[in-house]
Amino acid sequence: MSSKRDRVSLQLLTDTLARLAPLGLAESWDNVGLLVGSRYGHIERAMTCLTVTAAVVAEAIERDAQLIISHHPLPFKPLTKITSDTITGQLLLDLISNNVAIYSAHTAMDSAAEGINQHIAERLQLESIQPLSVIDANAQPKLAAMGLGSGRFGTNPRSHSLTLFADEIGSCLNANCIRVVGLPQTATQRVAIACGSGGSFLNTAHRLGCDTLVTGEATFHTCLEAEALGISLVLTGHYASERFAMEWLADRLSEDFPHLEIWPSQNEKDPIWTAFSRGG
Repeated sequence: MSSKRDRVSLQLLTDTLARLAPLGLAESWDNVGLLVGSRYGHIERAMTCLTVTAAVVAEAIERDAQLIISHHPLPFKPLTKITSDTITGQLLLDLISNNVAIYSAHTAMDSAAEGINQHIAERLQLESIQPLSVIDANAQPKLAAMGLGSGRFGTNPRSHSLTLFADEIGSCLNANCIRVVGLPQTATQRVAIACGSGGSFLNTAHRLGCDTLVTGEATFHTCLEAEALGISLVLTGHYASERFAMEWLADRLSEDFPHLEIWPSQNEKDPIWTAFSRGG
C-alpha cells in the first residue's frame, strides 16, 4: 500500500493539466475542466482515454483508477437528471459510486501550444506553423499574446502528391483507413490541420490559402464544398486523429508525477472498422 506522501493531489494534477491546455482556449460550447469529483482529494492511479465508454469505465474500476483524463467530456451537455435510464447517466453513476473523477480539456487540448493539432503539424514536419483561428484578444488577452488559437496550418516543405501525403499521415497517426477528397497527384504545399470533426475550418483554410485540410471526419456536403473550392481533404478518422495524444499525455504526466501510476486505456478502441475496400 502506498503512503499518503506517494499520492498526488488532484488539485495539483488538474492545475498541471490546465497549464498544458489552458481552459480559456476551449470553444464557448465546450464543457471542460474537472467534471466529476472533488479537487481536494488525492489519487494514486489515473487513466487517459479519448472517450469515456462502458469499456473504459470497466477498466478504470477494475484497475482502481481514481481519475479518468478523457479528451471528450462526460457529461458533455447539461443534465437535468442522472439516472440509469440513459447511457450517460449509468456511466456517471458507475464512476461516482467507485470514486472515479473525470477531467477533460477537449478543445483546449486541441488548440494548446503542446496540443493535438500542433503535434500533428510537427509530426508532418510542417514549417511556419500557425493557428488557423487566433484567440480573441479582447476575450483572452494573455492567450492571444501567446499566439494561440484553434487548428494549425503550415507549409509542407516536401510538397508531396496528395496520395503520398495521405500515406504519410496514415503512418504518423497509425490510422487504419485514410479517406481523401481531391485528385491523387494534387500537390500538398499549404496544409491546414483540424483534429476530430474539423470540417467547420474549411472556409478558414481556404481564406488562408491552404490547398489541403487534414481532419478526422467531415460530412458529405463538406466534402462536396471542399471539392468545389479546390481544397483537398485528408480524413484520418476521428479516433486516429486524437487518440495518439492521450497516449502522449499519459507519458508526459508520468514524467511530471513519477509517483502516479498512469496509463492510456487498454480497453478503448476505434468503434469504426473497414470491412472491405473495392479500390478504384
